[in-house]
Amino acid sequence: MTELFGTAVGAAVVFAATDVDDIVVLTVLFVTARTTARPRSWQIVAGQYAGIGVLVAASAVAAAGLLVVPEPWPGLLGLLPIALGVRALLRRDDDEAPAVVSGAWGVAGVTIANGADNVAVYVPVFRTLDAADAAVFLLVFVVAIGLWCAAGAWLGGHPRVIRVVERVGHWLVPVIFVAIGVVILAGSGVVGHLFDVVG
Repeated sequence: MTELFGTAVGAAVVFAATDVDDIVVLTVLFVTARTTARPRSWQIVAGQYAGIGVLVAASAVAAAGLLVVPEPWPGLLGLLPIALGVRALLRRDDDEAPAVVSGAWGVAGVTIANGADNVAVYVPVFRTLDAADAAVFLLVFVVAIGLWCAAGAWLGGHPRVIRVVERVGHWLVPVIFVAIGVVILAGSGVVGHLFDVVG
């Protein structure tokens, strides 16, 4: 029992350390859901579960040695939130925060892009887990995703946050998505690698 508890604590630490930036994304999504009704709250939750589910599945497959994606190519996923942010800026309405993504699959895509670097952490962790520990990890992740969504919904419903978004959300929300994409690209080193390949 003590061993399972230790595994659960480890899973919680791994999740929190790798997904803390998702709180920002979830908050932005829940704010736009409140102001534009897109995406809907259930789509945000479903998309978050789907996105992290894909990351965990890819990590498990990689841990088993069946899939190898060489670094830093996963960083190219940073282009997705940049594209979504730029599209929202071009379509923006000065009176409201734009819906950067409009459905569960869009939320899942952003979650995957934002969590591509998580795979580098998950793979070595999953290699050390037996079936029982893996089940504990999955259960903890399922609960933690729900808590993350609840935190994002709470922050996205906070009056001060809503007031800020109502004032400057028409450019702030897309800019946050562009910034997330830039951080993903820069942090992965993929841009420098591309220059090396081309050069």
